[in-house]
Amino acid sequence: MKADPKIQKIKEEVREIFTHFLETNKQRKTPERYAILDEIYSYKDHFDVDQLYIKMKSRNYHVSRATVYNTLDLLVESGLVKKHQFGQNTSHYEQAYGYKQHDHMICNHCKNVMEFCDPRVQQISSTMGKLLKFEVSHHSLHLYGNPITNESGDCLQCNKKIN
Repeated sequence: MKADPKIQKIKEEVREIFTHFLETNKQRKTPERYAILDEIYSYKDHFDVDQLYIKMKSRNYHVSRATVYNTLDLLVESGLVKKHQFGQNTSHYEQAYGYKQHDHMICNHCKNVMEFCDPRVQQISSTMGKLLKFEVSHHSLHLYGNPITNESGDCLQCNKKIN
């Protein structure tokens, strides 16, 4: 299967940004760090450290959990990855480069994270910045809720039975 040229271009750009970041901060440029970056930018889902670690191992990369944690810290610091705490003990991550502002709806039942974008949220952010004389650089909105079910008691999002 041929690689998507748009995704390849983004991967090249994030690799350049990461290389510059590592050089500027006197960090080592290791193949493992670049493999982790490539894996993150190969799919758009939210993920946690264990999911990324398992994916790297399943692709026969020889990385430790410590390498995954440390690389994620560098990627967050470089602005290439966003870290989220969705009300659980586990941090979740997602790509940050080339991603437009979006917000999250989190299911209290199955913990599924759904992304949404509504321009009214940005309007509220801008209005509040003006009112409070504050220049808003970005925002983060996480909404938590319980799933709506059908007459059988199945969640309309994940189709699982709700107790």
